[in-house]
Amino acid sequence: MWSLVQQRRLGKTVQDEVKNKTARAENYKEDHELHRSLADTHRDLDEKDVEAPATQQQKHDNNGGDKDGKIYIDTTGDDDPIDPRNWPLLARSKNIAILSLLIFVQAWSGAAESMANTTASQTFGVSKVAENLSTAMYLFGIGAGSLVAGPASETVGRNPVYLASTFCYLFFVLGAALAPTFGGRVVCRFFIGLFASATLSINGSSVRDQFRPVKRAFVFPVIAWANVAAPVIAPIVGGWVVDNPKLGWRWTEWITLIISGFAFLIALLFLPETYLPLLLDWKAKHMRRVTGNQQYVSKHAEGANFVEGMKKNLFLPIKFFASEPVVAVLGGYLVLLYVLLFTFLSGFDYIFKETYGLSTGQTGSCFGAIVAGATAFTLLAPGSYSWARHETEHIRGAKLEPEFRLWPGIVAGPLLPIALFWLGWGNYSTISMWCSLGACFVFGAVLIAIYVSSYEYIVDSYGDHSALALSSITMLRYIISGGMVMATRPLYTGLGVHWTMTLLGCIAVLLAPAPLIFWKVGPNLREKSPYAESPKKK
Repeated sequence: MWSLVQQRRLGKTVQDEVKNKTARAENYKEDHELHRSLADTHRDLDEKDVEAPATQQQKHDNNGGDKDGKIYIDTTGDDDPIDPRNWPLLARSKNIAILSLLIFVQAWSGAAESMANTTASQTFGVSKVAENLSTAMYLFGIGAGSLVAGPASETVGRNPVYLASTFCYLFFVLGAALAPTFGGRVVCRFFIGLFASATLSINGSSVRDQFRPVKRAFVFPVIAWANVAAPVIAPIVGGWVVDNPKLGWRWTEWITLIISGFAFLIALLFLPETYLPLLLDWKAKHMRRVTGNQQYVSKHAEGANFVEGMKKNLFLPIKFFASEPVVAVLGGYLVLLYVLLFTFLSGFDYIFKETYGLSTGQTGSCFGAIVAGATAFTLLAPGSYSWARHETEHIRGAKLEPEFRLWPGIVAGPLLPIALFWLGWGNYSTISMWCSLGACFVFGAVLIAIYVSSYEYIVDSYGDHSALALSSITMLRYIISGGMVMATRPLYTGLGVHWTMTLLGCIAVLLAPAPLIFWKVGPNLREKSPYAESPKKK
C-alpha cells in the first residue's frame, strides 16, 4: 500500500524535474538569442563559457548510455534523495520499527507453542519427543525458504516479499490453531516457517539498504534483539496461557495470529520499498512516461531474473561454507547459539521444572532471564555507535574496517562456555534457582553480542555478496537447529543437565577464539576471497 504512495510521489518528482529542465532549456534559448546580438568579441566568449542545462543533461545521459542509445538511470550523487540512506532519519526509524515488529511476531511463532508440549502431545496422542516435531518443522521451513527469499527480494523488491510471504504465513498460523490432527498441525508448522523465512532472512539487507556503516552500529542491535528476544519472550506468555484452564494450549497459536495480523496491517499501510535498484527502475518508468522517450532504462530491470538468481544461489551456500573460512566458522558459531536457544525450549523443563518443581507458567517465566541479558546488551547500542563515529573521525559516510565489528564477539566469546558450565553445574535443587537464572542472563547477553558481531562483520566483509553469505548461514543454522530440537529430550534424559551443558560448553570453548583470530587474519582472508571486499582489490 505504502509502495503505491511511494511510486506516485516519485512520479510527481520526476514530472517536476522534467518541467524544470524544459523551462531552463527555454530560458537558455531566449538568452542565447540575446547573446547573438552582441558584438563578435563577446559572442566567442559567451559560446565558450555558457552551456545550456539541457546540453549538460544530454552529456550526462550520453555518458550513461550504450551503443543502442539506452539511457541508464542512476543516482546523481551521494546525496540523491531517491537513495533510502538519504531519507529523513525519522522516516528510516519508522521503517526499522515496523520491520522489527514483523521480525518479532514471526520469530515469536517458532516458540509460541513450545510450553504446550505436554498438553498438545496428550491431545494428539503422541509422545513429547514427537510433539517437538512441531518446532523442528518450523525451523526446517525457515531453512528451506531462506534460499528463495534472497533472489526474490532482489527481483521484485523487499516490500512485496515481506508482504506476500507474511500474508501466506497468516493462513498457516490459522491452520495450526485449528488443525484437528497431529499430521495437519506439523504440515502447517512447516509452512509457517517457510513463509516466515523471508522476513527472518533478508531483514539485514533492509538495514543495509537504509543505513551507512557507522549508523548500522546503532540500528543492527535493535533488529538483532527482535530476532533473538522473540523466541524467548513467547514461552513466557505461552507458559501462563497453557496454565490457564479457560484458554487452553491452542490459544498460543491464536495469540500469534492476532499479533501477526496486526503487524501485517501496519506493514501493509506504512512499510516502503527500500531496494535502491528497484527504486531506480521505478524512476526509469516514470521518465519514459513523462518524456515519451523509451530509451530510459535501469540496469535492474534488464538484469533482474528470479530463475537465474536461483540457479546462481542454489549451490552457493555449500560453496561459501567450503571455501570461505569466515562464513564456515562464524556460521558454525551461530549454529551453536541457535541450537542452544531452541533446545532450551524443551530443556528448561529439565533445568527448571524438574529441578525446582515449577509450574509450566513459572518455567516459561525463566526465559525472562535470557531476555534481560539480550536487552542489556542492546542498550549498549548508543555507546557502540559513538565508538564507531569516533573511529571514523565523525566523517559522514565513512567506512569502518570490518574487524571493528568483532569486538563484541571477542569479549563475549569466552563468556559463552562460562555461562554453559555455570548453568550445568549450578543446576541442583540445593542451590538457589537464581544461580541458574544468572547463567541464563549471561547467555542472553552473549547470544546477541555474538549474533550482532558475526552478522555485521559478514555484511561489511562481503558487501554485495553478503546476502548470499547470510542466506547460507541462515539455511544451515535453522536446519541443524531443527534436527537438534528432535534430539533435545533424549539428550537431556540420557546425559542429564550437567553433562549436556558440559558437552555444549566444550564446543563453545573451541569456537571462543574465532572472533579474535579473524581480527588478526581477516584482512588477508578478504584479500584472497573471490567474494569479499578488500581495499587492495579496488
